[in-house]
Amino acid sequence: MTFASHVFRHSKQLKNAPGLLRQDHAVLVRWFTHSTRPVTSKGDDMLKHRQISNVFGESVCACKSCSGSMSSAPVFTRSYRAVNSTKVQNGHAASGMVFSRGITCSDVQLRRSFATNSGLPPHQELGMPSLSPTMTEGNIARWLKKEGDQVSPGEVLCEVETDKATVEMECMEEGYLAKIIHGDGAKEIKVGEVIAITVEDKEDIEKFKDYKPQASDGGAQQAPPESTTKEEVIEKAPSPPEPKPVKPSTSPATDRVFASPLARKLAEDNNVSLSSIKGTGPDGSIVKADIEEYLASGKKDLPAAPSKADAKAPVSAINYTDIPNSQIRKVTASRLLMSKQTIPHYYLTVDTCVDKLTKLRAELNLLQEASGGKKISINDLVIKAAALALRKVPQCNSSWTNDYIRQFHEVHINVAVQTDNGLFVPVVRDADKKGLSAISEDVKNLAQKARENSLKPAEYEGGTFTVSNLGGPFGIKQFCAIINPPQAGILAVGSAEKRVIPGSVAGEFQFASYMSVTLSCDHRVIDGAIGAEWLKAFKGYIENPETMLL
Repeated sequence: MTFASHVFRHSKQLKNAPGLLRQDHAVLVRWFTHSTRPVTSKGDDMLKHRQISNVFGESVCACKSCSGSMSSAPVFTRSYRAVNSTKVQNGHAASGMVFSRGITCSDVQLRRSFATNSGLPPHQELGMPSLSPTMTEGNIARWLKKEGDQVSPGEVLCEVETDKATVEMECMEEGYLAKIIHGDGAKEIKVGEVIAITVEDKEDIEKFKDYKPQASDGGAQQAPPESTTKEEVIEKAPSPPEPKPVKPSTSPATDRVFASPLARKLAEDNNVSLSSIKGTGPDGSIVKADIEEYLASGKKDLPAAPSKADAKAPVSAINYTDIPNSQIRKVTASRLLMSKQTIPHYYLTVDTCVDKLTKLRAELNLLQEASGGKKISINDLVIKAAALALRKVPQCNSSWTNDYIRQFHEVHINVAVQTDNGLFVPVVRDADKKGLSAISEDVKNLAQKARENSLKPAEYEGGTFTVSNLGGPFGIKQFCAIINPPQAGILAVGSAEKRVIPGSVAGEFQFASYMSVTLSCDHRVIDGAIGAEWLKAFKGYIENPETMLL
């Protein structure tokens, strides 16, 4: 009843909740992302101030300096803290997750921060954001703002190198950049790790000159105390019986050869290995007579066994250079390894005649030149044919999950692009619905962005099928590509070559250009017959390219 009376008494303040949500939408959104790391501690307990909190409302401070009055002066800073469903306020458990807007006295202002450092003004810890579904860590390419600069919502703070591309990180609130934790070129920063500090007042910047972020709450935790039911007194384990001393054997070691000093000198002078001589002296030792007999037998020309000193001689060092792995190289290696280890690949290859295709391309490029458009490449025609074949055989436009096979209704083709920074696969969206000139424009623009390392997540995520062409740029005749998960297929395109084929009349021959393509399939999704049906449809579009224009 007491909690209900508080809600009823402050119902006017509850009416302001929608306005609060609209006003500070960015802050609330960031609570559910990795962009910031709000931290609370046991010491940051509002119960110590006997503060009556209301959901999305204002607070009444009950400390002596405020005399329990409701303050509305604009001397406070806003902070939003998550209240756990098991937290007790004023003797009552708060149900669910709520956000409270605190208007408190000066004693509480030091606590209204996203960290628990005592003596620091209200501030905000900016964490490394998660800018792609597969991102676990990132690098700081460069900061566009300096410490002390004023920042506004929408302004770019820094450029973050993700596992796919370099992405701009924007500011969410007005304030001042007080401290940069990780500077330009910082590597392997975990998602959520603090990279910078912002404050609301310019006067607070100097207070963060020597600021160091605290360890993440999700880090190493103290081991829980052992259960009190266990016996605290542990019996001392019986010590093992002491081993009895073993009398050393008088027999010579297998790797040691006993010989008299004179015999050793004689063997060394004649480059004779003592291990190849059987001794006749006491206990099988080698004497001078054994060496002379060995030399007289004519075996001295045999190569001597290498000495231990020679065996331990260091091998000459090989010159090499260690090249650091970029973020995209690490992710590419991880995903391709996972693909080969978890996806059952199989491969289907077919040869397609491209004479009509090259003829149509030449005619279309004449029209493109006349209209000022960009030239259409063979790869653009291949992308179009692959997209239409996926629409004709939609089973190949799918991905595998443990519970079902997801079949996509849109056809988005990823195109492999090799750059100095690694392999990128930007996506041409709705390739089955676009014309050849639009596909050509998209591919050229995306390839240029990939080489400049400026692709945005929307430009490389969400593909349903991949085309990799090593024929045109490099002249590779035929190859097998690794599937790009979670997709179920990838088409490897080889180069075109002229071949001699039988003519229409018996005994006659003619020349034709053929291009080899190989389809890599996920056997969990695409059965052999389905993969063959897709290749048949693809070959039909390549050998009769006019049908792609219908």
